[in-house]
Amino acid sequence: MLIGDSMCAKNTDTADRETKGYCWYKATNGIKRHLLVDVLGTPYFVNCTPASLSDDEGLLEIIEEHKSYFLDLPVQHTVTILLDHGYHKDHLEREIAKIEPELTKRITIEIAEKITPEQKAVAKAENPAKQGFVVIKKRWIVERTNAWINQCRVLWKNCEGLLRTSEAKIRICAIRLILRRIA
Repeated sequence: MLIGDSMCAKNTDTADRETKGYCWYKATNGIKRHLLVDVLGTPYFVNCTPASLSDDEGLLEIIEEHKSYFLDLPVQHTVTILLDHGYHKDHLEREIAKIEPELTKRITIEIAEKITPEQKAVAKAENPAKQGFVVIKKRWIVERTNAWINQCRVLWKNCEGLLRTSEAKIRICAIRLILRRIA
């Protein structure tokens, strides 16, 4: 299982024109970091795009760039990609079929459940300090990874001229996190 999400990072004045985009949903001028992580929170695939690109398109770029990974899996093995409600399952499934029809047998898109007002009320009754916040099962893993990445000083904002440089810095941050776990 892979868990996907995107996050926006603001640009600094040193960022290049290629990296400039405006995300209307998050009101951020900068880049979007699209991540697919495993169940431990280790980034498998990273894609940086201008913030104006949708979450769906960022995920499709990851799948297209790494389609050989999915196609080289054993025939009986499928990868489930868990996403939040910012993604559109039907659109993604149609576009994945356009990239490579065989990928539809290897990739399953799943949208995480939404938290109901009743679940929020129960959580608040159990612990009034929570203020109704409810953790969505398995979705918190990618959110935690985003928080880890934001703790890296070079990634707090986007200062890079190239999107590939931002991706490389995210990968270096992930390597550092893995090495900390081992040590």
